[in-house]
Amino acid sequence: MATEVQGTEAVMDEGEGVRRRDFINIAAVSFAGVGGLAVLYPLVTQMSPSADVLAQATTEVDLSAIQPGQAIKTVFRSQPLFVRQLTEKEIAEADAVDASSLRDPQTLEERTIEGKKQWLVTMGVCTHLGCVPLGAGEGENKGEYGGYFCPCHGSHYDTAARIRKGPAPKNLVVPEYQFTSDTAILVG
Repeated sequence: MATEVQGTEAVMDEGEGVRRRDFINIAAVSFAGVGGLAVLYPLVTQMSPSADVLAQATTEVDLSAIQPGQAIKTVFRSQPLFVRQLTEKEIAEADAVDASSLRDPQTLEERTIEGKKQWLVTMGVCTHLGCVPLGAGEGENKGEYGGYFCPCHGSHYDTAARIRKGPAPKNLVVPEYQFTSDTAILVG
């Protein structure tokens, strides 16, 4: 009988030992998981944009002071942004150009928002080497086609900011934007 009792106790001790081992394994894995998260959280959060960068994610532009034929320069994501109110003559000149004859074929309708054809919004960065073209400021050289002129290497853009002459391979970039009212746009 003594033997049987000892055998039963041995089985009980072994069963309790397995339970203790499982608890220790679960505790160790949980501790490692919490430690891993504690290490990863700062690494992931440091990669998210800071508040000053998020503030530049969009730019609101008031259009009420821009007269027909006038352009303004503003800043969007630390780069120049040109906003121009085209005149009826400038719209007619842009529409008269056969888009298929252009180096980067686009019509004025493709570069503006439907129903707001008179408002042209483009990034003010030449697509050749990143210079800032002239033509948005009062009295600046607008080039041979009445739009923008890049003084760095001589690229000429028309009234729809499409490349017409010079080394630039593409038209001035039209950023994503929307009208928030008849006199304001939100870029970005």
